[in-house]
Amino acid sequence: MPAVDLLDLPPEGALLGLDPGTKTIGVAVSDPTRVIASGLETVRRDKFAADAARIFALYDGRGCAGIVIGLPVNMDGSEGPRAQSVRALARNLTTVRDVPVAFWDERWSTAGAERILIEADASRARRKQVIDAAAAAYILQGALDRLKSNA
Repeated sequence: MPAVDLLDLPPEGALLGLDPGTKTIGVAVSDPTRVIASGLETVRRDKFAADAARIFALYDGRGCAGIVIGLPVNMDGSEGPRAQSVRALARNLTTVRDVPVAFWDERWSTAGAERILIEADASRARRKQVIDAAAAAYILQGALDRLKSNA
């Protein structure tokens, strides 16, 4: 299944959010009613098969209906090598399982998540531990808010 438009995701059920980096993948999940996104964990990248197995274990464990992946778009709206890598990850995930995958512009997600963690008075060590999952939650929350505004 190729990537779908955000608005074409199934209308019900939890969504899994991913913030892929070169060394880790931040993972978040929404509640089934799609009101709030919460960081779940950070997956240390390994071989694709192991990464996909962990992602789908989380997907299945939370009864998810689709995946939202943060797409690293350049400030001018163009896509560079990082975006191509994220698109390849999405393609590879959909070859393993036929699940709906949508992209969400992730510009500012790490900075936004960092700001929220600082405001919550999280220590520097704690922020380092949870920043990837927090960025995934920030990405997923943006997508949830967009879905809600179109409901």
